[in-house]
Amino acid sequence: MNELTFDKLQYNELKQIIRSYCISGLGKQLMDKLQPSSHINIVKNRLNETTEAVAVLNTNSRVPFLGVSNIEHIMQNLEKGMTLQPNDLINVSDFLRGCRKIKKYMFDKAFIAPVLASYANSMTVFHHIEEEIAFSIKGNRVDAAASKELRRIRNNMQNVESKMEERLHRFINSSANKKYIQEAFISKKDGRYTIPIKSSYKHHVEGIVVDTSSKGSTVFIEPAAVSKLNNELAALKAEEQMEEYQILATLSGMILENIRDLNVNMELIGQYDMVFAKAKFSKQTDGVEPKLNDYGFMKLVDGKHPLLSGETVPLNFEIGEDFRSLIITGPNAGGKTVVLKTIGLLTLAVMSGFHITADKETEISVFQHIFVDIGDDQSIENALSTFSSHMQNIAGIMQQASNHALVLLDEIGSGTEPNEGAALAISILEEFYHMGCITVATTHYGEIKRFSEMHPDFMNAAMQFNNETLEPLYQLILGESGESNALWISRKMKMREQVLQKAKHYMNNQTYDLTRIDKNKIRKPQVVKPKSEVFTEYGKGDRVKLLEHDDFGIIYKGPDSYRNVVVFYQNELITVNVKRVSLEIKAKDLYPAGYDLDTLFEDYHSRKMQHDLERGSKQALRKIEKEIKKNKK
Repeated sequence: MNELTFDKLQYNELKQIIRSYCISGLGKQLMDKLQPSSHINIVKNRLNETTEAVAVLNTNSRVPFLGVSNIEHIMQNLEKGMTLQPNDLINVSDFLRGCRKIKKYMFDKAFIAPVLASYANSMTVFHHIEEEIAFSIKGNRVDAAASKELRRIRNNMQNVESKMEERLHRFINSSANKKYIQEAFISKKDGRYTIPIKSSYKHHVEGIVVDTSSKGSTVFIEPAAVSKLNNELAALKAEEQMEEYQILATLSGMILENIRDLNVNMELIGQYDMVFAKAKFSKQTDGVEPKLNDYGFMKLVDGKHPLLSGETVPLNFEIGEDFRSLIITGPNAGGKTVVLKTIGLLTLAVMSGFHITADKETEISVFQHIFVDIGDDQSIENALSTFSSHMQNIAGIMQQASNHALVLLDEIGSGTEPNEGAALAISILEEFYHMGCITVATTHYGEIKRFSEMHPDFMNAAMQFNNETLEPLYQLILGESGESNALWISRKMKMREQVLQKAKHYMNNQTYDLTRIDKNKIRKPQVVKPKSEVFTEYGKGDRVKLLEHDDFGIIYKGPDSYRNVVVFYQNELITVNVKRVSLEIKAKDLYPAGYDLDTLFEDYHSRKMQHDLERGSKQALRKIEKEIKKNKK
């Protein structure tokens, strides 16, 4: 399979809908990776899983997926040697509890889902790890009961904190200290117990300044009376952290020892979640498990496109037994493309283990490849490029197709000259037929219809119309040829009736009306006197735009008899016709009266040399002499 097929047939859109029924990240992850299988035994097993899951859901009991989260990243961190934190351990415990509940649930459903229940045999229950985590971790932190040493440390910490609070309250209540205290409360700063003291009295209170208020009017001092206790508390906290680390490391080690079985559990949970998501979608859409084969026979009975909402006309379709190629004809509005997409998407769905909305007599073939050439761009401007794109795609399909492939071609041969397009389309269909492919194609060309009628292994089909109202019924009728209904569409577009009647006549008779137009209806050419051409006058120094260069220059010499002007542009004089320039600003508007316009056409070096000579520069004179000698030589 390729991404173009998935995209054109909206396979990924269907997967996203079914993915939304997954409960866990593990199931969603598996659904994202799911691909249609070309092996009939795998497809049979997938469909049977979905059928059993539907039977389980029909018992009106809830599958216990709640609380089962994706712990893949936690397992990856564990394998890297990281020690798990309390919240990670709680997630692992929830996952193990979920595995235990699902295993029991599936064992209880073994009589209606024997295959799904058998998967639970591979699932391991870890009662001891669950209990250890529940005993050691409470409230998202290591519990004091996790070890005797941790309990001792925390009791000592509590005693020290009580002593500190007692001494701090004594400090606050002391009449001698009241004038120093900004506010009578205990504040914890950077893990140390402090009292807010007025900044002006900070040298009167013995202790350590831990922090200062934003305005600087208050300092937070740890009184000397509690400094020793604070240091003792800090030491106890360090001991606490070491003991907590030991407990977390021990629990992490227990999980790491069983990581292989845990990974199996994760795979099974993801598999169960994905299968039950398929089952939920099946119940939502009244899906069925179709019959299956791998030799190309397909029979759709009241099949429906899974993405079309509302009341849709079911599709009845057959191929692969009496004929191997089907040519569908009819107008654009008749639903030919929807037929192709329905056939393709339902086949992909079945190969992925999805139930489909159809009658139980429906039979689907498993294919190694499904190829599509379905173009949605109908614009006239892109007709040539669209044809080239279609031919490139079809040529690529021919390189990969085999007798185990389903080929779906929309409007084959369109986008070029009709006779040539029809001939090319017939040759392409013949080639796919001789390659052994099952082919379904749509067309407007009558020549392809005639070829299909003549070939014993080809069959025509038409999209049915209401003969009285000429409205499409979106029903496929095998064995009939449909018309493109160009006249019907044109009538809907308010085309004149006399035009439609003539077109109908020309379809049945190859005689054309060659009457010439009445000469009185032909407009005569009118003689128009040419207007005298008005030329813009250009003068030296005028700023003009050079149209060919899209840049600006200065007029050096006005128009000659041929209306050519000389323009100073990028330090060069070029000749340009006045039709190739446009006036920007006249010289009189650019420069003051009496301005020497010749200086505009001299470069910087020439002007500098002239200036140096006028002021009697010896260096400039020597340079002139050298140039004279050089010219003489």
